[in-house]
Amino acid sequence: MLKKRLIFTLLYSRGHFMLSRNFRLQKVGDFNWLQRNYDFSHIAYSIDELVVLNVDRDGACQKEFCDVLKLLAKGCFAPIAAGGAVRSIDDARALLRSGADKIVLNTPLYESPELVRALAAEFGQQCIVGSVDVKRSESKGYAVFSSCGALEIEADLSGWIDQISAESVGEIYLNSIDRDGTGQGYDFGILDSLSRKIGVPVIFAGGVGNTAHLAAGLADSRIDAVATANLFNFVGDGLKKARRTLVDSGVNLPLWNIELMERHFASLRKVAQ
Repeated sequence: MLKKRLIFTLLYSRGHFMLSRNFRLQKVGDFNWLQRNYDFSHIAYSIDELVVLNVDRDGACQKEFCDVLKLLAKGCFAPIAAGGAVRSIDDARALLRSGADKIVLNTPLYESPELVRALAAEFGQQCIVGSVDVKRSESKGYAVFSSCGALEIEADLSGWIDQISAESVGEIYLNSIDRDGTGQGYDFGILDSLSRKIGVPVIFAGGVGNTAHLAAGLADSRIDAVATANLFNFVGDGLKKARRTLVDSGVNLPLWNIELMERHFASLRKVAQ
């Protein structure tokens, strides 16, 4: 049986990491704030993947974003998926050269499908994560949005996921706009609304407020990984405690000897100095 994954998501815009609620953004702190509250040289062992997204509305400051990504990658043991403002193969390559292992795409899936296919051909479909933002709709059940939640697209959710997973993406990051930042737990109705099981791995996001919410997501056979972007609920050693609780309760997460790894990488840092 494949191991499930615990993922932490960081939202970045113009020098600051952001807190999001229903896709409305609020500044939290700069890179120094993040390091004080989330020391990635330690907590990176408590997650299986880090997602870092440039959520600047006009997609500016991509070089600045790449610089921050490099800083994160230096102290992060976990694989990194990065996205936002990817408009060309060169943009994607810049993220990969800055430390990303995967590319997260949202708006290009709708506006530039030919670019997405080119990226999959260039880097491999397993390198492409399709970000799908959804919101409850009276007419559709669930509507799909692009452009940081600003633009509703015409496709229905099931059809859209089938299309992008068949053509170009190796994984789906499925995010609830309604639950985003609320701490009310995941909206499993999204998965219930689909006409068939998604054919690629699913990262489920939107609504986590505590470890029990993560456990509920990981217990669902339709979900391969759970993600949270809540900077305040897991501050300090919150992610480490959450992972320990999940593993102790029998969740099928990868098992790391965190203490041994911390000692090993600490010794490497001393040698580098």
